[in-house]
Amino acid sequence: KMTAEQFWNVQTLMIIAFGLVAFIMDTIGGVLFAKFLNLFRKEKINPMIGAAGISAFPMSARVVQKLASEADKQNFVLNYSIGANVSGQIASVIAGGLILSYFL
Repeated sequence: KMTAEQFWNVQTLMIIAFGLVAFIMDTIGGVLFAKFLNLFRKEKINPMIGAAGISAFPMSARVVQKLASEADKQNFVLNYSIGANVSGQIASVIAGGLILSYFL
């Protein structure tokens, strides 16, 4: 029963903007970290899997699988993407708990 005047204020817009920035930075960070790991590994990791490390479960893993199969029909990275996605969920819960324990 919240009205638009109560919802659309500067604080709400800042929360949405910070969430969008965090989402973008997490995706970029995951791809760059996978590329960094590939510098030291003999068996390479698909950098797209790093983009699935965000906590948007399971949608980001599906998007990564769709993009991987568009690039090459033989690509099946859904299992690996779901693994990275679950890790992102767990990390988000831990980070949220640490932030709450810090401020409360």
